[in-house]
Amino acid sequence: MGKYNALFGAVIFSVFGAVSVDAKAPAVSLRPMPRGVAATEPLTFVAPRQPLAPVFYNATYRPKPNPRRVQAGACVTDVSAALEIATAAIVDAPSVSKPAISLATSPPVFRSLKPKPRSKSRPAQESKPVQVRTAGFIAPKVPKKLFSSRKGTVCGDRKIKGQTLAPITAKTRGCGIKEPVKITEVNGILLSQSPTMNCATAKSLQNWLVNGAVPAVGRAGGGIKSLTTVSDYSCRTRNSKKGAKISEHGKGNAIDVGTINLKNGDRISVLHGWRDRRYGPILKKMHRAACGPFGTVLGPNADRYHQDHFHFDISNRNRPYCR
Repeated sequence: MGKYNALFGAVIFSVFGAVSVDAKAPAVSLRPMPRGVAATEPLTFVAPRQPLAPVFYNATYRPKPNPRRVQAGACVTDVSAALEIATAAIVDAPSVSKPAISLATSPPVFRSLKPKPRSKSRPAQESKPVQVRTAGFIAPKVPKKLFSSRKGTVCGDRKIKGQTLAPITAKTRGCGIKEPVKITEVNGILLSQSPTMNCATAKSLQNWLVNGAVPAVGRAGGGIKSLTTVSDYSCRTRNSKKGAKISEHGKGNAIDVGTINLKNGDRISVLHGWRDRRYGPILKKMHRAACGPFGTVLGPNADRYHQDHFHFDISNRNRPYCR
């Protein structure tokens, strides 16, 4: 800023003029003359101020001078010439002697330097993503999906379709699933209600369908179209009895199947078909085939709680319990 203050003072000097610092100010201010009364005291006049000579400080860059104040064809190369031009530009200014001033050792520059062009060989910088600000806050990032799978594939098997869910936790001790999945289809057979379980249960269900249920049905009704599930993950005790142990349903280890639906529209219900002459043998084959893929298999012969469905879970695999 100090570099340009000296130049600004020189311009003010050349236009309006200035007074010498040696001029003396009046001892007292002039008092206004009262109306209708002649002045009793003589008026004191102050001599006009003498212009100050501009002082150029050591500056590397100075602006280009006004061409109207430079004689045609003249080229100012030193500070002395600049002082003469500024003094001659004053209109009707009294002649004053030049005071001794300290001049800069380097000559002034009367034009701005042009910026250097950027090199064309300079590599372009990669653009970075810009966070969008809305109403004074940064827009949040898009959250990750709760479930993600390639074409609906889960548990590392193309024939098991569904969704991968976030871990399930519960306040009740013993409940929850660390890596739950919601199954919608197994080997082309649809599952109603999209039951939630772990992958071990899903793979056991696939093993039972391929090696037990499908061969047991055979070509009857065109084959199996879907399964109607009646229970999957549920944080509860066994048979919902108070004080009983946590059911395998509360761990994602169990699945209950109530009806096998055929492609021709027929329905094989465990409740009504277990003792039926037509579909009874098919259901019993399914029940026996499940003992192996699952550690616990319960049906209508087990107790009154399983008259209308098959209960399959993956516990007791070392000593399967099938009734």
